[in-house]
Amino acid sequence: MAQQGIKSRRPLSPHLTIHKPIPTMVMSILHRITGSGLYFGTLLLAWWLMAAASGQQYFDWVNGIFGSWPGRIVLLAFSWALIHHMLGGLRYLIWDTGVWMEKHISTRLAYANIIGSLILTLLVWIAAYAFR
Repeated sequence: MAQQGIKSRRPLSPHLTIHKPIPTMVMSILHRITGSGLYFGTLLLAWWLMAAASGQQYFDWVNGIFGSWPGRIVLLAFSWALIHHMLGGLRYLIWDTGVWMEKHISTRLAYANIIGSLILTLLVWIAAYAFR
C-alpha cells in the first residue's frame, strides 16, 4: 500500500522541470525554436522580394523598415537562427552516420554549435557592413 502512494505522486512522464538541462538537450530545444523562427524570417524575406518586384517606392519603404534599428535586430536574430539551425542540422547529420555519439564528444559538439553560430553570425554581419 505504501508503494502505491509513492507511485501515484510521481509524474506520468518526465518533464523539463525534472531533468537537469544538459548542453545537448538545450541545443535540441534551440534547434526546434530556431527552426520555427525561420518560418517567420522566410516570410520577411518573401515580403522583401515582393517589394523589390513591386516598384522602387514600395521597395524603399520596406528597406527603410529593415534598415531601422528594430529591423536590424530582427535581421540579426534571423541570420543567427539560420546559421544556428544549419550547424545543428550538420550535427544531426553527423550523428545519423553513427559517429561522435559518445557523451563527451556530443557535449563538445553542442558547445561548438552555439559558439560557432555566434562567431559565424558576427563574421557575416562584419562582412555585410564592410562590403555594402
